[in-house]
Amino acid sequence: MLRKATYLLCLCLASAVWSIELHPEPDYGPVAYEFQWAVNDPHTGDVKSQKESRKDDKVEGVYELIDSDGYRRIVQYKADDHNGFEAIVHREPTDIKIPLPEPPKKLLAAKILAPVLPVAPLVHYAAPKAIVKHELSSGNYVSVSGPTAQYKY
Repeated sequence: MLRKATYLLCLCLASAVWSIELHPEPDYGPVAYEFQWAVNDPHTGDVKSQKESRKDDKVEGVYELIDSDGYRRIVQYKADDHNGFEAIVHREPTDIKIPLPEPPKKLLAAKILAPVLPVAPLVHYAAPKAIVKHELSSGNYVSVSGPTAQYKY
């Protein structure tokens, strides 16, 4: 029985594989782009830029930025089908001073000059009064007696 089930399963899988139509990947033509951008903010010390270009499956680019220690990092990179991704990193000292953030200002609590009032004594829990059941008229009401509730509609 198990052999028949295995045979039928293999037969179904084989027919499913043969029924799938394989289509070639469509050719969208040559791929090419080029872009660049840059930021130079003297207030925050944020200085960075990037330039990249691509033609078919070959990408080349360079980006640079100022690290937090004031050095300029320049990364030249390229990628293609044969070599994969390759990057060359250079670091150069600069005279750029990265501004340090200002420490948060301390808030000092003002002293309250009002006189200290005596603390009231603790109030102890009093025992609950006896629960008295009253007969209610018929109708919609909720009766609560102790930890349980009765709903009558």
